[in-house]
Amino acid sequence: MPVSRLNTRRGFTLIEILVVVTILGILVGIVVPRILDRPEEARRTRAAADIRGIGEALGMFRLDNGFYPSTEQGLRALVEKPQTGRIPTRYPDNGYLRRIPLDPWGNPYVYLSPGLHDEYDLLSYGADGEPGGEGNNAEIRSWELD
Repeated sequence: MPVSRLNTRRGFTLIEILVVVTILGILVGIVVPRILDRPEEARRTRAAADIRGIGEALGMFRLDNGFYPSTEQGLRALVEKPQTGRIPTRYPDNGYLRRIPLDPWGNPYVYLSPGLHDEYDLLSYGADGEPGGEGNNAEIRSWELD
């Protein structure tokens, strides 16, 4: 009678499985933080781009009218003609922006005119939505952008 080959197949040993799991754990520990950090970096980049775009609209407002909207008029003055404070005389029918964007974390941009650092200050408080902070919670400020 021929010898059966049923028992000749070999499975993985516990040590081999543990080595593979350990290697996968190390890779996950290295790769996942880098992947998870990218969305926050993208949000900060978008906030800086929004601030630059709003700044360009503010510049057009000033070119047309000789002044920036006041803090009280706010960024809303870029969407619809202000009815209080200093009224612009050369305001385009469609305004300067279709809408005022929220920052990437869902908070309104902060606008001050006159500003403490420039003719106006425009900023996002970052991920935590609070003044100050470090890292992803740090403010993105118009006067610090290129």
